[in-house]
Amino acid sequence: MKLTKSDISLCEKDALQDMLDSEKSLMSLYTTALYEGSGKNIRKNFSDNLMAVAQNQYTLYQQMSARGYYEAPPAKKDMIDQANDMFKKQQNSLKAGKPAQAK
Repeated sequence: MKLTKSDISLCEKDALQDMLDSEKSLMSLYTTALYEGSGKNIRKNFSDNLMAVAQNQYTLYQQMSARGYYEAPPAKKDMIDQANDMFKKQQNSLKAGKPAQAK
């Protein structure tokens, strides 16, 4: 059975989720490309594209949130503090030239 475009449709929520997932995938790809890029111009290009995709992703998130499709729970203070501590340990270990120990 051959399906046509009119046979396949997504509701608004699913379409927005699909777009959001695509933007997240693009962010991951551009991040990897940025890490691995060796030329200044190509790294700038990847960086610019990453920032544009990040803005698109945030805009989609805002639209989904406004429609009640995507609800991010507020972060608890202890979770924020834990993430900050982990980041500081990683940052300090990078400065010292050795990997941080994962918990």
